[in-house]
Order: sequence, then C-alpha cells, then structure tokens
Amino acid sequence: MKVAIIAANTDIYKGTKANESGEAVKLVAEEAGLEVVFMRALPLDREVLSTVMKRMTDGKTADLILTTGGVSVGEKDLLPGDCTPEATMNIVDRPVPGIPEAMRAHTMKLTRRSMLNRSVAGISGDTLIVNLPGKAQAVKESLRFLLPELVHAVKVIKGEA
Repeated sequence: MKVAIIAANTDIYKGTKANESGEAVKLVAEEAGLEVVFMRALPLDREVLSTVMKRMTDGKTADLILTTGGVSVGEKDLLPGDCTPEATMNIVDRPVPGIPEAMRAHTMKLTRRSMLNRSVAGISGDTLIVNLPGKAQAVKESLRFLLPELVHAVKVIKGEA
C-alpha cells in the first residue's frame, strides 16, 4: 500500500523546525510494511494543502494520505492558522467520521486535551485521507491504534476486501 505523508506546519516547511511528527508517521507506516511514496512539509495554507492533496488523489499517487498538524483549536484569526481539516474537506467526496472519532476516543484515555483535536477523515476518489495530530508522540499513539483499520478501509475502497 502506498502512503503519502504531509506535515502541515509552516515552521517545518521553512526549515526552522524539525519534522518530528512527519518522521513519526513514516516510522509507524514503515513498521507496518507500508510504502512511503511521498513525504513533505507544507505551509499551513488551506489552498496549498487542498491543491497538493487533490493532485495526489487525482494522480493516484497514494492509496492513503496521512497528514500531521494543523488540527488544533488555535485562534482562527491568526495567519495562517490551523486549517488542515478544512483543506481536507475541500476535496473529500465522502467523509468517514468514525476514524477521527475513534482516534479521539482512544487518546482521551491518555489526555483529555485530545477532545480539542479537530481531525477529519474522508475519501477522495479512491484515496483515504486521515488527519493526525501534530505532536510526534500523539501521532505514534493514534496511528498505531488506527492503522489496521485504515489498511482494511483502503482495501474496501479499492474493492479488494
């Protein structure tokens, strides 16, 4: 299964911060035997994020797009502001709300602050897109919990299960 990883963080994009969360996604994906075909940091810009994801889904670059970052309840008027869920929903054909609901329910056992995560998930074309938290440890905890079901979901989307 082909996986694309997008770290939605302007500081990582500019090179002023390490991509710890993106590396965490890559680690967990590769541990599960998935092929990482794309990994890049992008600025927190709704148009940029949705355009890149749409190009990947249209071009069938990946079966699964995993984003990290840009999902908090940060001040909406700050520029550029956290906008990953909105960028994702710009291109989703069918939302899959159970994925982020399950992630939040699982991580609520670890920290009540997970209720502040605004992640979404959905299908664009035949690609599943899932927003993950922006902190590396939260990414690992969430993705290790979700990944078996995400792999199954992709198989169903592709008509393989």
